[in-house]
Amino acid sequence: MFTKKEKSSSLTPNTHFDPDAPAINEGIFGLPPKKDPQIAVIPVPWEATTSYRRGTRNGPKRLFDASMQVDLFDIDSGPAWQRGIEWSGINPIIEELCGRAKADSVRCIESGGKDTSAALRVDLLAEKVNEIVADSVKSHLGKKQIPAVIGGEHSVSFGAIKAFSDLSKEKIGILHIDAHSDLRPCYESFKWSHASVMHNVLEFCPNVGCIVQVGIRDLGKVEFDRIKKEKNRLKTFFDSKLAKELARGRSWLSLVEEVISALPKNIWISLDVDGLDPAYCPETGTPVPGGLSFRELVILFEEVSKVRKISGFDIVEIGDSEWDGNVAARLLYKLCGWAK
Repeated sequence: MFTKKEKSSSLTPNTHFDPDAPAINEGIFGLPPKKDPQIAVIPVPWEATTSYRRGTRNGPKRLFDASMQVDLFDIDSGPAWQRGIEWSGINPIIEELCGRAKADSVRCIESGGKDTSAALRVDLLAEKVNEIVADSVKSHLGKKQIPAVIGGEHSVSFGAIKAFSDLSKEKIGILHIDAHSDLRPCYESFKWSHASVMHNVLEFCPNVGCIVQVGIRDLGKVEFDRIKKEKNRLKTFFDSKLAKELARGRSWLSLVEEVISALPKNIWISLDVDGLDPAYCPETGTPVPGGLSFRELVILFEEVSKVRKISGFDIVEIGDSEWDGNVAARLLYKLCGWAK
């Protein structure tokens, strides 16, 4: 049990904060500013290659608004608020780039990817977003903060993973939760597509030793063939196979142990919320039936945190609704407690 003394010991001098009171401060989760916060939340409202439903550019705001309803006493991950959780603010340049990309993005998608000149213009803007995200992550890592990137479409994860992997002194692993494998070399003529993010990680992040995927249930033949081919760098736990194992009587914990065994010591978590059952985030960009329950995901993250180092993470494809923001905010808070 956390005592009042423990709760107040890490606050800035002369600051009195009641974690059980309603949120009254302007920070994420209603937190007051804290000197040297350990967690840096980086919102990235980029949405340019979404191929089904739009709205994820508003995901970070939905999460922030919903965070005010999250109780700060968490029986799973502890009092993460004591660590200091800083909302870095939405970069206006990314908002501008997203606005500039919108017309070309729609034009390219409506053409079925045939308008390659429009796709190229979007890709050039996406590269700038990658650079901005990478620079932000590097800056926070340089200050010994744990970066938490909030999207936006899944392509925003690339810059974060690239920065983290480049700075790491050892091979890192990616725990990738998703309905999709995101291994397409290109999708609808976009190089930096949300459907290509893990392909790009494999191609351009040599310090990523492996990607362990969980919940995959919607992919193409090219992606499936790559999974079979790159057994050293890709380990995929398909949703249907996980479901069959559970139906045969295996425990979720035993399956989680298999997932963990495939991961190296130092990891980044990339959580696309469509990896969950769509009941949890129904307004996500590309929902697919099936997926993990909220409880299964929480158990996975908690068990991973016990034996692996979660050095950073992203939560992406949050839909433009209060419920999507609510679910994502609660996962963010738990990960803030488990990351280290």
